[in-house]
Amino acid sequence: MVLDGDIKAQLNQYLQLMEGDVLIKVSAASDPVSSDMLELMDELVGMTSRITVEKVELARTPSFSVNRVGEDTGVVFAGIPLGHEFTSFVLALLQVSGRAPKVDQSVIDQIKGIKGEYQFESFVSLSCHNCPDVVQALNLMSVLNPGITHTMIDGAVFKEEAESRDVMAVPSVFLNGEFFGSGRMSIEEILSKIVEAPDASEFDNKEPFDVLVVGGGPAGASAAIYAARKGIRTGIVAERFGGQVMDTVGIENFISVKYTEGPKLAASLEEHVKEYNVDVMKLQRAKRLEKRDYIELELENGAVLKSKTVILSTGARWRNVGVPGEEEFKNKGVAYCPHCDGPLFAGKNVAVIGGGNSGIEAAIDLAGIVSHVTVLEFNAELKADGVLQDRLYSLPNVTVLKNVQTKEFTGTDKLNGVTYIERDTGAEKHIELQGVFVQIGLVPNTDWLGDAVERTRMGEIVVNNHGATSLPGVFAAGDCTNSPYKQIIISMGSGANAALGAFDYLIRN
Repeated sequence: MVLDGDIKAQLNQYLQLMEGDVLIKVSAASDPVSSDMLELMDELVGMTSRITVEKVELARTPSFSVNRVGEDTGVVFAGIPLGHEFTSFVLALLQVSGRAPKVDQSVIDQIKGIKGEYQFESFVSLSCHNCPDVVQALNLMSVLNPGITHTMIDGAVFKEEAESRDVMAVPSVFLNGEFFGSGRMSIEEILSKIVEAPDASEFDNKEPFDVLVVGGGPAGASAAIYAARKGIRTGIVAERFGGQVMDTVGIENFISVKYTEGPKLAASLEEHVKEYNVDVMKLQRAKRLEKRDYIELELENGAVLKSKTVILSTGARWRNVGVPGEEEFKNKGVAYCPHCDGPLFAGKNVAVIGGGNSGIEAAIDLAGIVSHVTVLEFNAELKADGVLQDRLYSLPNVTVLKNVQTKEFTGTDKLNGVTYIERDTGAEKHIELQGVFVQIGLVPNTDWLGDAVERTRMGEIVVNNHGATSLPGVFAAGDCTNSPYKQIIISMGSGANAALGAFDYLIRN
């Protein structure tokens, strides 16, 4: 049995929501994955009369396509979509059956208006929490537009194809055979690469806001909700909702919720914000902040938004090592997400840079997949919790190098190793590797602010206990500030605090 009892019960509930009949075309051989795929199809057919299965020969084996009866929808799964992709499979069944997708009508109209032939392929791993967003977006586009097709390819099942196409990070998307992009992409981000993005003129007629929030992570969402609840004109500018949370797998310290996952929490944040009268402007990056009659926020597309107060909640991003080869080999052996990209390095030699909790957790996870892990730590001792260090040192395929400085990532078309310096002796050494996972903490997304507000030497925005910055009317919250602890729940609290501070400022000014 491919599906366990809990998943089967869950699936059974979803299948009741199907609105029409679905034909699944299966291309299978005699390999173990094909056998499991056929077993999954038997289980599905036994659960609902709305699904029928037909054996065919598709471009890849094992694979299957999900179709309306009498019409190929272009939705194909090469591999078995379980793990993080189980939801992608369920949504494909529902949407192909005729159930309306939960996306804005403007997005649906945009997809339906695309002309031409677009054949998408996305390489994923089933342990990747970033991949489902991309798979679900491309599947939906295929369902809505007959000129678009999408094949999800499990890189672990089609390993040779993934290697021949130099896939070293997931999700990796190809369009009409050419590389299109990698990493998490929302449906709006994918569309912006195909159709023209909104230009500055679309922002010309916006009235000044009372509160304008910059950033869509936990702090920004919290600030927008608290501001909107005061009945004041609120806007939120965000490149994407969720921010760094989107790259978080398991969340077990969000009080009152025993366990959730980053993408799920991010979706809930966006849903909650949209319950209020908030002007949401996505796919926008801030470029400049200046105080005149109003506080002016210039966007990278040239538009200028005006507001009486601004809340900066731009979050943080992975810190780079900053050595030669890092940019050159990003997604070509240099990676930042062990959960997502780890399976692509099965049986290979990799390194983890960083001896804090995140680095040692990554090394422990990777040790179960790869041939060997080398941990490189700059300091004389690891900084990770003792329990993690004990677990690490118990593993037979891990080497720990302390008091070393990474000098260079080497390679030609892709990474082949790391050069480091022993800090006590000055000796330079090289390790041959196929992958490196960088885990050395975060850096705040505040470079664009320049001298507009006071920042620490680390780039963090300095705030007082009301969330106020050095520039009157400008507040800040979350991981971009000098808050000593970077936690989701603390960011949400500081977002609320900044919104209340901004409201208090409006009343008094």
